[in-house]
Amino acid sequence: MGRAYQNRKESMAKTADAKAKVYSRYGREIYVCAKASGTDPAGNLTLRGLIDRAKKDQVPTHVIDKAIDKAKGGGGEDFSPARYEGFGPGNCMVIVDCLTDNPNRTFGDVRLCFTKTKCKIGTQGSVSHMFDHCAILVFAGEDEDAVLEALMEADVDVSDIECEDGKITVFAPHTDYFKAKSALNDAFGEIDYDVDEIQFIPQTSTQITGDDIPMFEKFMDMLNDLDDVQNVYHNGEVAE
Repeated sequence: MGRAYQNRKESMAKTADAKAKVYSRYGREIYVCAKASGTDPAGNLTLRGLIDRAKKDQVPTHVIDKAIDKAKGGGGEDFSPARYEGFGPGNCMVIVDCLTDNPNRTFGDVRLCFTKTKCKIGTQGSVSHMFDHCAILVFAGEDEDAVLEALMEADVDVSDIECEDGKITVFAPHTDYFKAKSALNDAFGEIDYDVDEIQFIPQTSTQITGDDIPMFEKFMDMLNDLDDVQNVYHNGEVAE
């Protein structure tokens, strides 16, 4: 599971390096999260995780503050989540998560990415059953047993734990995100997480080879260029 997650992160890093795009995505996600569940990070663990992640990705403080202030105002755009699924180049499985104020426009834009790269957008649930929707927490540590014990005592349904190079990675169902994070913080104090996210992790991988490689790169670039797209998850592994 960890390797598949790392492959996806490396793939995303190649196509999400435009600073303005990163700032816009974090700003929109922070705004929606703060508006929905409260603007105080102390009482909104998802918001606190988002802010920590934004800072690690070098998003300026004024971008974060502006998004929270906007949420405090109660007005502004009415963004809603939208998720699209389908099959990309090489028949890899793809999930596209969006935040949109115009679902019809967003669906048309995402569908165009599929059709222009000779891919097929599917119905809801067509590929998501082949992904694990996981909370992922990565932090410095060596004592895997102590971490597992703390999580088990808090009744967290741990999917997997990895310990490598002084880092512990915890995988749990996305529904146990708050419970897992609270249990770790209660057991070990305030933790500086390297990764604090909810992601879709593919259960299997699909090799992308030959002529599908440039098409796959074009497909990913097109999706990541869309303002409404927040995250793209896939099970594609580009052949070396």
